[in-house]
Amino acid sequence: MKKQGILHRDLAALIASLGHGDLVVVGDSGLPVPPGVPCIDLAVTNGVPPFLPVLEAILSEMVVESATVAEELKPNEKLAKSLAERLSPIELHFVNHESLKTRCRQARAVIRTGEWTPYANILLYAGVAF
Repeated sequence: MKKQGILHRDLAALIASLGHGDLVVVGDSGLPVPPGVPCIDLAVTNGVPPFLPVLEAILSEMVVESATVAEELKPNEKLAKSLAERLSPIELHFVNHESLKTRCRQARAVIRTGEWTPYANILLYAGVAF
């Protein structure tokens, strides 16, 4: 049994298997998962687990080169600022929500949280540790 880090078997395996440029999506409970893209469903109920703690756990183990969120998130200044702080020095890229959903088709997996905040979705592109 692992002593620390991500304990969820499928999530830990996904992160361990990533290569440079691979895409992982962390999404709210309403983000549609494209056909053929695996979904690691963590959602239990409204808000459980929340988006930010799941993202923090992933960021603690994944090398992230680039990140993208929906432009529609910008009015939620608190969440946008939280994401920018957690990803610093990586700059957030913005695309419209429809484009974000289209990009999800290329994901290695979509990680579904219990988050009910609109547009609480992020695309994480894997980097390398060297």
